[in-house]
Amino acid sequence: MSTIQIDRLLETVVKKKASDLHLAVGKPPVLRMHGHMRELQTKVLEAEDTVALMKSITPERIQQEFEESGSGDFGFAYGDQARFRVAIFKQKGFCSLVLRRIPNNIMSFEQIGLPKMAEQICRRPRGIFLVTGPTGSGKTTTLATMINHINENFDRHIITMEDPIEYYHPHKKSVVVQREIGVDVPSFSESLRRALRQDPDVMLVGEMRDLATIGAAITAAETGHLVFGTLHTSGAASTVNRIIDAFPTDQQEQVRVQLANNLIAVLSQALCPRVDTDGMVAAYEFMYVTPAIQNLIRDNKSFRIDSEIQTGKRYGMQLLDDNLWGHFQAGRISAEECIDKSKSPGQMVDKMHRAGLNVDIQDDALEAEAADSNSGPAVAGPASAAAAAAPATRPGSQNDAEKQAAIAANRARMMAMQQKK
Repeated sequence: MSTIQIDRLLETVVKKKASDLHLAVGKPPVLRMHGHMRELQTKVLEAEDTVALMKSITPERIQQEFEESGSGDFGFAYGDQARFRVAIFKQKGFCSLVLRRIPNNIMSFEQIGLPKMAEQICRRPRGIFLVTGPTGSGKTTTLATMINHINENFDRHIITMEDPIEYYHPHKKSVVVQREIGVDVPSFSESLRRALRQDPDVMLVGEMRDLATIGAAITAAETGHLVFGTLHTSGAASTVNRIIDAFPTDQQEQVRVQLANNLIAVLSQALCPRVDTDGMVAAYEFMYVTPAIQNLIRDNKSFRIDSEIQTGKRYGMQLLDDNLWGHFQAGRISAEECIDKSKSPGQMVDKMHRAGLNVDIQDDALEAEAADSNSGPAVAGPASAAAAAAPATRPGSQNDAEKQAAIAANRARMMAMQQKK
């Protein structure tokens, strides 16, 4: 393929608002749109096609890295329409590429549905704010929104450390310095160590992937800086455990104290395809570190954090499963997506059964887990008519007219969603 064809592919990605473009030998180009893979109606790619496409967009230093190590990562701008984060790699001896589209426009807090407390945390002078979730869950977009908010509203010196740089932040009210790992500095840990002598107010660590980086981030927060970072964990409790477990056993007690004193909040998120319209919707778990949660972290009782989140709604705290259930009740996501993205899928299935929904998941393990949940107390969820009616909706129980109406409406909505599919 020629350069004009890569341009046409990128134009298609931008026009269709796809999140990713996959190029692999033996398959036509594939777009990821709203969480689903869609083939383009074009020729099947051959080995020389993917190599030509790779060379047309890849800098020389990354091509050399690709030849030596079999993979490489970089970012580039497609005019003023979008930026792309590119991963090139070898598979079965062939060259493959995955290009992720990074929109040029940074969304607001309201557009991506972030908790109000997240905006208020941007005012903090020091501490650690972590955004976690699996790959492709929108962590970078969330952090870009927060950095942009600080940039527009406060006079700060912001240093970001990214691999590669995805969103570009022009200087506004703040001074923004963006350092790319492998280009401007060799590693995250080295960048953090150097940043402490560069008069920073705010630091963003693109990925806290190793002990040295995690330790440097905690030190930066302790020395009076506001640090944003990401981790590939799901849920606030597992994030706390992941950080502490990264350290040797003889240091973990000290790290618990440091983390308890410096962690501000953890935002765990997942992206779900919508069923009511095109696009994606984010589901969040939000933990704000209160004195009670500080004590749980210090005392190595992270297993009780979820309970504190459930009782901390006045701080804007919520569990991921509760937020997913709210999206499902509002008709934004399907039952299957609600179950798949939940931290406790068996309990989610049981909650749907209690709400009068006949969910056929064809998964014996999940059905068994749901049955186990069913034998215990009712699962707490958001305040809604169907959720309130949940404990009384098992077959054979006596329900009043209001509860029956809520169940009937929920069933009708589910049938409509299934027909829409």
